[in-house]
Amino acid sequence: MCKELLETIARNLVDDPEAVRVTTREAQDDTVVLELRVAPDDMGRVIGKQGKIAKAIRAVIKAAATKENVKVQVDIVD
Repeated sequence: MCKELLETIARNLVDDPEAVRVTTREAQDDTVVLELRVAPDDMGRVIGKQGKIAKAIRAVIKAAATKENVKVQVDIVD
């Protein structure tokens, strides 16, 4: 569910929603890592001024993950 939520949030923020990709991998400490990739032109929209948008995205995803009893980390990669 967190992966779909992250995709939905990101697609609504960017100019090129087709370029949004979210991949999932397991970390060593049972944490699920969600890697968000967007078009280079949209990176600023996802990060926001001083990282405020990125922090908000991470907070929403962590709240949803807590409801599912899962540890989640969101990485925004280029």
